[in-house]
Amino acid sequence: MEENKNLPIKSWAEEDRPREKLLLKGKHALSNAELLAILIGSGSRNLSAVELCRKILNEAAQDDLNDLGKLSVKDLQKFKGIGAAKAITIVAALELGRRRQGAEIKEKILIAGSAEVFKIFSPMLIDLPHEEFWVLLMNRANKIISKEKISTGGVSGTVVDPKLIFRRALEMSASGIILCHNHPSGNPKPSQADIDLTKKLKRGGEELEISVLDHIIIAENKFFSFADEGMM
Repeated sequence: MEENKNLPIKSWAEEDRPREKLLLKGKHALSNAELLAILIGSGSRNLSAVELCRKILNEAAQDDLNDLGKLSVKDLQKFKGIGAAKAITIVAALELGRRRQGAEIKEKILIAGSAEVFKIFSPMLIDLPHEEFWVLLMNRANKIISKEKISTGGVSGTVVDPKLIFRRALEMSASGIILCHNHPSGNPKPSQADIDLTKKLKRGGEELEISVLDHIIIAENKFFSFADEGMM
């Protein structure tokens, strides 16, 4: 496909065009750049849509879709050939993918460890530029009743009101809860404030007979579990 590098997609061999390739070979046969090229439709004067998308992935996201998801419309518009409409299309598509992965749980899932909690929350939290604090509400069998967003904050922290957490837990008749928040810095290590809050919530849960089972901190593709580290 190298010989087609700087040609418009319409000039390529049919099997090399992203749209036709998807129809002929299926969506799994396309690279990330080819999928993005379908979204934007056309490239710049000197680059095909695929080459332009490959450049965006290489230079702005280090070939990582999680990093690409962190880019704003303005960030994408820095690339020649990407106007507001194309940038908005890319951002919207990535947000749909994130929401799909983090869709509401339709069945009560049994939580057996921290890795399962990470799997539930990572699609929602790994590429956020700000902190969010969530809680999983559990029944006596350690199955999920619901997941609830408690607060949204800034880059370095978010305010958490224990009353909101336990009020929701009581409303849903939860027997246990798992706490989760993200660190946009990429460092999953808990701060002293994280440690103090966890202790405070654990004490509050004991008074209400609601077990605080774990506190997971997500930082990009890594996570820290208070339970795994013997801090609960």
